[in-house]
Amino acid sequence: MMWFSKKAEKEHPLLDTSQTPEWSMLFKQLAKEAKDERLKRYYSTPMVNGETPIEQVPFVSVDFETTGLNSEEDVILTIGLVPFTIDRVQCNGSAHWVVNPNRELNHESVIIHGITDSEVKNAPQLSQILGEILDALSGKVVLVHYKNIERQFFNNALLNSIGEGIQFPVVDTLDIEYAIQRRECRGFINKLKGKKPGSVRLGHARERYGLPAYQPHHALTDALATAELFQAQLQYHFNRNMPISSVWQ
Repeated sequence: MMWFSKKAEKEHPLLDTSQTPEWSMLFKQLAKEAKDERLKRYYSTPMVNGETPIEQVPFVSVDFETTGLNSEEDVILTIGLVPFTIDRVQCNGSAHWVVNPNRELNHESVIIHGITDSEVKNAPQLSQILGEILDALSGKVVLVHYKNIERQFFNNALLNSIGEGIQFPVVDTLDIEYAIQRRECRGFINKLKGKKPGSVRLGHARERYGLPAYQPHHALTDALATAELFQAQLQYHFNRNMPISSVWQ
């Protein structure tokens, strides 16, 4: 069954989620295996099953600012999150943390995100705020723009700080936008015209939907920007009652 609105009836599914686990069942297993009580509490909070209509799913948009892009060598500096549904952004539940990286910041990262050594030296360690972060994520599907950053950095950060990694479902607006752009360039006529997929950078993708420009590289602002982008993608390309399994990974 197809779940994409408007012109998608004759098209293939936008994303291949065939390898995605049934997260509600996996969480039950992970709750039994977790040793850290904060992780155990996170996994013990029921997760929606894959057949849940997307209009009924609680989401939390998450963004990290990091010292670089290598999750093996770089670390998290700030975390921003914004809970939302497809109809409403819940700004009163948003949160932002500065994290002590236990190292001096390099010049390039300071230029990109504007976070300085003086701001992070008295900030808490990730392990000190982990309970707050996991409680804010509990029971919600995580939304990101480029899942490799949030998934890999968070997993490695927990491995280094508490000796256990973390698994969680994500919906990736970058993956969605990339698939949409490729789909809209298909066909003989588009090839003749030389039509090419548009940029999937967060700001460029938002512009395509008529969303306002925000200053990038602030974790909370980027989390809000990603939530708004997803709402726009849904409005233009999807049905509200499609199952979350069609887009989560």
